[in-house]
Amino acid sequence: MTATTGFAMPLAGLAATGTADVVPLVAGAAPAPSSALASLSPAPAPAPASAPASASSAQARSRPRTHLAELRDIHAAFNAAHLAMAVVDPDGLIVHANDTLATLLGTDPASLREQAAADLVDLAADRRTWHAYREVLRGRRSRFRCTRRLKHPDGRALWAEVTVAPVPRSRNALLSIADISDRRALQARLRHLQMHDPVTRLPNRTLFFERLTSALENSSYDDGGTGRIGLCYLDLDGFKAINDTLGHSVGDRLLAAVATRLTECSDGDAHARGGGHLVARLGGDEFAVLVEDSTGTDQLAELAGALLAAVQRPFDLAGQRLSMSASIGVVERVAAGTTVNGLMQAADTTLYWAKADGKARWTLFDPERNAHRMTRQALSSTLRPAVDRGEFTLEYQPLVGMADGTVRGVEALVRWNHPRFGTLAPNRFIGIAEEDGSIVPLGRWVLRTACRQARRWQQDHPDERPLFVSVNVAVRQVWDSDLVADVAEILEETGLPPHLLQLELTESAVMGSAGRPLQALQALSDMGVRIAIDDFGTGYSNLAYLSRLPVSALKLDGSFVRGFQDEAHPNPADEVIVEAMVDLAHRLGLTVTAECVETAGQADRLRRIGCDTGQGWLYSRAVPPERIAELLRGDAA
Repeated sequence: MTATTGFAMPLAGLAATGTADVVPLVAGAAPAPSSALASLSPAPAPAPASAPASASSAQARSRPRTHLAELRDIHAAFNAAHLAMAVVDPDGLIVHANDTLATLLGTDPASLREQAAADLVDLAADRRTWHAYREVLRGRRSRFRCTRRLKHPDGRALWAEVTVAPVPRSRNALLSIADISDRRALQARLRHLQMHDPVTRLPNRTLFFERLTSALENSSYDDGGTGRIGLCYLDLDGFKAINDTLGHSVGDRLLAAVATRLTECSDGDAHARGGGHLVARLGGDEFAVLVEDSTGTDQLAELAGALLAAVQRPFDLAGQRLSMSASIGVVERVAAGTTVNGLMQAADTTLYWAKADGKARWTLFDPERNAHRMTRQALSSTLRPAVDRGEFTLEYQPLVGMADGTVRGVEALVRWNHPRFGTLAPNRFIGIAEEDGSIVPLGRWVLRTACRQARRWQQDHPDERPLFVSVNVAVRQVWDSDLVADVAEILEETGLPPHLLQLELTESAVMGSAGRPLQALQALSDMGVRIAIDDFGTGYSNLAYLSRLPVSALKLDGSFVRGFQDEAHPNPADEVIVEAMVDLAHRLGLTVTAECVETAGQADRLRRIGCDTGQGWLYSRAVPPERIAELLRGDAA
């Protein structure tokens, strides 16, 4: 038998590479395995140095036979292995392939020889994979592994894990291919369970954000895309009541039914590209519809309207007919420069607007409205420290006697000298202060500053009738602080007589006052402090509390006074109403101040009706305390 039988061809091919010598075959012996496989076998162990010469000779004679047997075993194992394998030369050509690889590729082992291994398993598909593969063939890298999707000869697709590693003591490499289709299928099932909501079968929050992130990163005008993105953020109105009254089982069935309708509605969008929009349940009763490559706000508005109509149709569940509504926040914008957090924050804000505007509606994101909200948030976060930083100042608007035109008192009006937004009027921050409780320290500062200033005017003009100072008080100051103690302490500290301090509360704030507020107002009145009802006539207009509360003055809201502006065509009803309120107040022993007096004609009519004092731009705007001192000197002259 010659050396060219059996594995002579691959053996000769490898012999040219210099990786191994051809092992001569003895008569009657099986053909020698190729040197490609011989390179996989371990080298025979050297004889011990102390062994006798006769033993060494015997070992030397038996070594070729033992080595050949090992090679045959390796060759048999290589061919019988269930793992698809091939030996690849430094040029990437297959030297030898086992039967499993041939079966996997639908051919025979001989046909695979000298074929480029990279072409068989698509290793040149991307530059990074191709480079790593070539580095292993050149001996510069110890191992390379990747996953490839291959097509089986029977037509089905399979996932394969391709591993390439150098063969020890050889320039060749061993390529192995493991079918991991079952593992991938299991991973896909586990991922589906992980990424989908078990109640509605919709994508869950995790998958939604994964898809949103990808959409923002890859969105462009290429391939016919619009480069825009849209989002409908939906929350069911009153869902908690259904859960609480009918149970979570009915609630879950309702959520599943809502999910079905949202999906059908989204799939029916004529503007949707590709596989339609992504509908996801973000948690609880919140859903989101992601619109990639949106065409503009009109598309999102149409979609939101359809979603809202779908949810509002009655649901028949377990023999019960349930009616639902939803609030939807709608955002649509250019994807470039948009972040996940930014888009979701805008959607959440818009959903809040939809809820605040009355629910059962969709609302489109408004940048101007959002800017106002952001400003409000910025003011809220800096308001409390601003009191300690001394950013607030007081201006004073005169209260003028209607009969003689002299200044009887002043109203203290707080201003915020904000380092970013400039000078802010009270309507920009008082509501915020009442919400977060900072009105208490701010109100205390205003009260102390105003009393100190009123006392200074009294001291600087001892010959003039002292001015009273009127300070606005929020109802939260009565509840959250010991207002009586604060007033007593400040009056004692500043030396201002109690009758020169007037506290103003709005009509709605004192309406229905009982318990602690009523006791506080009564204690302040007993102290000698004047109590005035501000904006009278705009609240509940319940006159019963006037006899119950220790009120000493009414301030007519400016809306009544503005009705007097048309002097050529006066409205008799306005005058009758004001005259009735003034007469009622006087009968109860109260003084009346008319706000927002801007013209002499208004002042004349109010004087005829019997108003005691007036306040408005006709007399003076709110001014610094120095200007009030000038007015006092003018009155004296």
